[in-house]
Amino acid sequence: METPPLITVFLADDHPLVLDGMKANIKTDPGLRLVGDARDGPSALRRAIELRPDVAVLDLSMPGLNGIEVARKLLAACPDCRILILTVHEDGSYLRQLLDLGVSGYVLKRSATEELNRGIHAVAAGGIYLDPAVAGKAIRQAVHAVPVGICDDESNDLSARELEVLSLTAAGHSNKTIAAKLMIGVKTVETYKARAMAKLGFQSRVEVVSYALQHGLLSELS
Repeated sequence: METPPLITVFLADDHPLVLDGMKANIKTDPGLRLVGDARDGPSALRRAIELRPDVAVLDLSMPGLNGIEVARKLLAACPDCRILILTVHEDGSYLRQLLDLGVSGYVLKRSATEELNRGIHAVAAGGIYLDPAVAGKAIRQAVHAVPVGICDDESNDLSARELEVLSLTAAGHSNKTIAAKLMIGVKTVETYKARAMAKLGFQSRVEVVSYALQHGLLSELS
């Protein structure tokens, strides 16, 4: 059996002790390989684009450019890179914005020792990872944001292909990856996704994730 390739990881945090702790954490996992790090936003963006890691772990609050701006620019330059946001914010207030942006995970600094490597593996595999400390609250907020009755399967009338595309979108896959999985064109994926979201009345990715969670679509993909 072939050994799976190592997941390449890039780290960015402006606190030296936090950065050193994450580096040590990465080194304990034989499936991960640290390829670089940075301590401010502009350096993080420049180096991550140069190194093109499988997963970039970005502190939400960095000097020069914050994690959101770095994530936006990095995804534009390297759409296949998976991004895990590291933050002290436990209320999940940034979650909707981050998911809509295309970020794949959200880990609290206080639990990074236990959750960071797990989150890296999850997003590298194409999934979405939310720190357990904020996941429940974030999901409840997402569910409450969906209008009553909007997840009634009989009234939504999604086709099998629309449901499949929506499920893969909720799991964090890009349009390009979905197209490859389903052996259809990227434009066709975009059409199915737009049609499904229109039928459901959804405007954002967080609503798609909420729908998938409520209907067990993510567990079916795992």
